[in-house]
Amino acid sequence: MAQSRDGGNPFAEPGELDNPFQDPAVIQHRPNPQYATLDVYNPFETREQPSPAYETPVPAPLPPPSAPPLQSSRKLSPTEPKNYGSYSTQASAAAATAELLKKQEELNRKAEELDRRERELQHAALGGTAPRQNNWPPLPSFCPVQPCFFQDISMDIPQEFQKTVSTMYYLWMCSTLALLLNFLACLASFCVETNNGAGFGLSILWALLFTPCSFVCWYRPMYKAFRSDSSFNFFVFFFIFFAQDVLYVLQAIGIPGWGFSGWISALVVLKVNTAVAVLMLLVALFFTGIAVLGIVMLKRIHSLYRRTGASFQKAQQEFAAGVFSNPAVRTAAANAAAGAAENAFRAP
Repeated sequence: MAQSRDGGNPFAEPGELDNPFQDPAVIQHRPNPQYATLDVYNPFETREQPSPAYETPVPAPLPPPSAPPLQSSRKLSPTEPKNYGSYSTQASAAAATAELLKKQEELNRKAEELDRRERELQHAALGGTAPRQNNWPPLPSFCPVQPCFFQDISMDIPQEFQKTVSTMYYLWMCSTLALLLNFLACLASFCVETNNGAGFGLSILWALLFTPCSFVCWYRPMYKAFRSDSSFNFFVFFFIFFAQDVLYVLQAIGIPGWGFSGWISALVVLKVNTAVAVLMLLVALFFTGIAVLGIVMLKRIHSLYRRTGASFQKAQQEFAAGVFSNPAVRTAAANAAAGAAENAFRAP
């Protein structure tokens, strides 16, 4: 107890320090007298020298400003194009655009094909008995003559043959226009040379005869052949259109007096009148283009016909089936058979 009154540590073990503030763990956290701050300043402490004045820390020097980036001394002119990407990037973008356009065209073709099939299904749902109103030739309603044929290439013709049928239709229209121009050229030739009256008369006949006959005799069989895959109509088309191609070649040659403004007729008129000869040369050039296109299309359609597996035997079968299915033919055959049987019974 005496030790506690003297200020010692009554709980200290023998050999330990009597003053707890002399513990090294406490000493290391004592304020350092070298720092003259308010937190560590003790006014009751006796010092031989005054406390050093507090000095604010010197801020670190700022780094030198970086030099501005060098700007190009050359400025683009207003008309100079800017480089928005490398050539490979632009080429890739162009290729992607072309691919998208190609896919769009393919989707449009498929949409047209689906539309055509939908119309076919609607027609089949009606039992095929719904009458289809004729729409060709396109005549006004007040005209006393009504259309004679029904024509819809997008509906009747399969997708893979529509381009061929359309080309043949344009070929027929061009041949009709060529006959009209041939009539005008022959009229001009007759005006400058009265000896060409026979050619002028024949040009009128050819225009009035070949325009409807070519449509009925070779275009309609070709249309029905592609519509129903008919071998018989293919054979009719090949036979008649071959003769039509020969006629196209004769029209392009232009034998004088035949009513065709071909190359020979134009060269003959060239000695009489240059303007009329130039008109006839244009018609001759038109006839030549039609003849070349006709030969090319005849060869193309023949190749398509060979790939469909058609044959002459199939054409014969279709012809026989068509003849016997005709009511008029069956009635005539029945009457002939009845008459033959009656004559046989009457014979003695």
